[in-house]
Amino acid sequence: MIDLRRSFVAAFAVIIIASGLASCGGPGGRRGADGEQKDTIYPLGFLTDTLVKVSGTVPAGDNFSSWVSRLGLGASKAYELAGACGESFDVRKLVAGKAYDAYYYAPDSLSRALHYIVYNNSRTTSTIFKCFDSLSVWTAVKPVTIEEKYADITIKSSLWNDMLAAGASPLLILSLSDVYAWTVDFFGLQSGDRFRVLYNQKVCEGEVIAVDTIRYALFSRGDSELPAIMYDLGDGGNVYWNEKGESMRKAFLKAPLHFSRISSGFSYARKHPVTRKVQPHTGVDYAAPAGTPVMSIGDGTVISAGYSGAGGNTVKIRHNSVYTTAYLHLSKYGAGIKAGARVRQGQVIGYVGSTGRPTGPHLDFRVWKNGSPINPLTMQSPPAEPLPASAREAFDSVRVSLDSLLRTYEND
Repeated sequence: MIDLRRSFVAAFAVIIIASGLASCGGPGGRRGADGEQKDTIYPLGFLTDTLVKVSGTVPAGDNFSSWVSRLGLGASKAYELAGACGESFDVRKLVAGKAYDAYYYAPDSLSRALHYIVYNNSRTTSTIFKCFDSLSVWTAVKPVTIEEKYADITIKSSLWNDMLAAGASPLLILSLSDVYAWTVDFFGLQSGDRFRVLYNQKVCEGEVIAVDTIRYALFSRGDSELPAIMYDLGDGGNVYWNEKGESMRKAFLKAPLHFSRISSGFSYARKHPVTRKVQPHTGVDYAAPAGTPVMSIGDGTVISAGYSGAGGNTVKIRHNSVYTTAYLHLSKYGAGIKAGARVRQGQVIGYVGSTGRPTGPHLDFRVWKNGSPINPLTMQSPPAEPLPASAREAFDSVRVSLDSLLRTYEND
């Protein structure tokens, strides 16, 4: 009997504590612009079960006041709510097309009153607008977990399809292309090529929202293996190295844009798709959707940025005394791109378009070495600075540990 009484008292105490946390906010509670502590029990800070939810997207042309008024808030209340936002939400940055959920109190089929609006800033954060009684605004953050993952992908059809078949998120493709951008031609992957990867991914509500970090990767073609080891010197520079301690970075990227396909290669005897005449095509055409960002493959100075007849909007960059590159058929130029401007490797210098005389949206990319055109796909790029000798011992320890972990996953 005593044990039962103690159990009851303990359970009652838990209920009292939980109630206290619900009423006062408790640790980690959400606080609105008015200083009011929000309920920590419900993820959004309010109970949704008793309300009717209506979902939609912010209409183009709406400002904050017109948007909330459209959802059922009176004009004076809309103005008051905008003032309550404080630092929780900048009403000037309402984005058309963003998803929202409006929650209504509907006591019967004939009437309803707007109680809350949940504006989804991103996959992980939402701004909550309380639209009745004392108006207030706060931010809700969804929990994000980081998972350690291993992927083993062998190319059979395409990197995208084979990534999915291996059970990995396609987001891993962009991370891999960033790591191997200087050493692996992702447009020329062959059947049998293989990637083995140790990486971390961020997951929110069961959905992969980002591939956070590639810790170790191994690209194999035939009998050759090209490892990429993450080792951060903390100087803001390169963090990926091969097994010899050489930087995975090179002076030039392998390609000036992210994943796409090659629609036409380097040739001195190509029949032009528009004129039908046989003439040299001393570049590589990358088929990509209009608006795809185009990056400079290396540091350099813009020689020219302007319209060039059949080439349309073109940017030409001198990288050093040996190499010059050009980017043709752009829809528009990147910010600050003009003759004389300095650019960095990976900087967006324009966007894929169809200006000039093309058959459709694509990038015509060209490279000159000592004034003569060369095939961009076979260009050899010198490496960046190697790992300093003082870091080599620690690096080797990390490399051996990560390689051992990868082999363990591989043999499981």
